[in-house]
Amino acid sequence: MRERFDVRGMPCGHCVRAVTAAVVRVDERARVECDLASRRVRIASARERAEFAAALAAEGYAPADPG
Repeated sequence: MRERFDVRGMPCGHCVRAVTAAVVRVDERARVECDLASRRVRIASARERAEFAAALAAEGYAPADPG
């Protein structure tokens, strides 16, 4: 399953590392792509979208889109 999140407050490389780490904590096999210009995160994983949304929010990068 591929999920896309629009993430506010992700302007730099440190943010990309933090977002990636949050995703990997949910699923260490997930593929993560972060696009700083569009502030989008794409995740390829079999895990549920809600798990990633919660992990991103806990890290301070709450998704801007509802789903």
